[in-house]
Amino acid sequence: MIVSDRPGAQRELLVVDGYNVIFKSERYLSLADGLDRGAGDPFDRSRELLIADVAAYAQGRYDAVVVFDAAGNVSPDRPNLPKAGVRVIFSATGETADTVIERLVTESRLAPRAVTVVTSDNTIRATVGGIPVTRISSDVLIHDVGDIVADVARANEERSHHKLTLEDRLDPKTREKLNRMLGRG
Repeated sequence: MIVSDRPGAQRELLVVDGYNVIFKSERYLSLADGLDRGAGDPFDRSRELLIADVAAYAQGRYDAVVVFDAAGNVSPDRPNLPKAGVRVIFSATGETADTVIERLVTESRLAPRAVTVVTSDNTIRATVGGIPVTRISSDVLIHDVGDIVADVARANEERSHHKLTLEDRLDPKTREKLNRMLGRG
């Protein structure tokens, strides 16, 4: 593997084809507002959730980038600012997200740096294939994010049911002494 565990080493780059993933999952599509109303950008909430999910998925393993095609957006001049540790790129007017993804992969190959591309677009998958590129389908990312969401929900549920009484927080020796003092033991 190209990436090292030594301090300061570059992590693997994760490049996500944003709208390809959004259109593959009800989780994101269900948040699209006003598809028929034409008021504002209907995909703001979908993009925000995808970026948050990619941040959770990439945490500690990848440097993540989510690429969106700005051609059909209400505001094609969006700033490419990081959110939740994820770099967000909107393609420039006249440029496709596919072109941006291909450029990021080419730059990584020249670095050299390992890169994983998430898309189900067969053209991109064919164009970016080869060493050191791993290709993951959008469906696999959606499934893995679903697992992360379920794990977090389960952990939150367990924490909410755990009693935090004073007695629960006492170490066994202190609890035993207290019980003897109270005549319970």
